[in-house]
Amino acid sequence: MTEQETVALFKCLADRTRLQILRTLAREDAYVELLSERLGMAPSTISFHLKKLADVGAVSSSKSQYYTMYTLNRALFDTTVLSILQQESDEAAAQDERERLWREKVLRSFFDEDGRLRTIPAQRKKRLIVLERIAEAFEQGRTYSEREVNLVIADFHDDFCTLRREMVDEHLMTREDGKYRRVL
Repeated sequence: MTEQETVALFKCLADRTRLQILRTLAREDAYVELLSERLGMAPSTISFHLKKLADVGAVSSSKSQYYTMYTLNRALFDTTVLSILQQESDEAAAQDERERLWREKVLRSFFDEDGRLRTIPAQRKKRLIVLERIAEAFEQGRTYSEREVNLVIADFHDDFCTLRREMVDEHLMTREDGKYRRVL
């Protein structure tokens, strides 16, 4: 179940009439007129709510002689809220994996086998990935002079001025009184 489907289900269940219909269907399958009689509501009201429940997969319908019978989707309600939350975290993990693979592809595209930057990416998102990779060459907590920063960046690309300025602009490094520190 996707996050959007989960939200739609919970919104649908947040209605007293729909819960009453589900309670009745939990005991036995029923048709609109029977539900209307048991719950003391107009058939049009019952039909409206059954449509909403069917849209989120909470009930299903089938023809039986003259009537359309509605059945509770028990498998859906056997699912616990915890399993729904776990499923969403699995989707998030899959998204994280896709992001990781994409980052690796970007790095392979812009860095050669020796770790030198072929070209500075024009697209900001790709440029940020490249800058983060270069920032890894700097130690956390250490203060660098501008010359030291230039020497480290020059190992990656000849245009160290642009890369240094971009790293400060993207908050990967701080510059204060001519001294630089890695942020990440």
